[in-house]
Amino acid sequence: FFRSPSDIMAEAPPQGRAFRLGGLVESGSVERGGEYQGRPAIRFAVTDGANRIPVVFTGVLPDLFREGQGVVAEGVLGSDGVFRARVMVAGPAEIYT
Repeated sequence: FFRSPSDIMAEAPPQGRAFRLGGLVESGSVERGGEYQGRPAIRFAVTDGANRIPVVFTGVLPDLFREGQGVVAEGVLGSDGVFRARVMVAGPAEIYT
């Protein structure tokens, strides 16, 4: 269903290939404001407790999105190591760990 940050660190997906990244929104990582490609953006990190992947998202956030909550984001990992999410689903932390 999704790859965790540790899965990605162990075996990075091919450049430009879309996949799902899942884990918890890391506490203290959410940055609101700023832009990405001329659109308002939110930046945060997804963690599985062992590793973290920085994420940028320009869409409408799910109602349940917040630090410490579970999230699955669909998008592409950039060559800079930042995951560019196009679609995001959030829910209870127990589902994503």
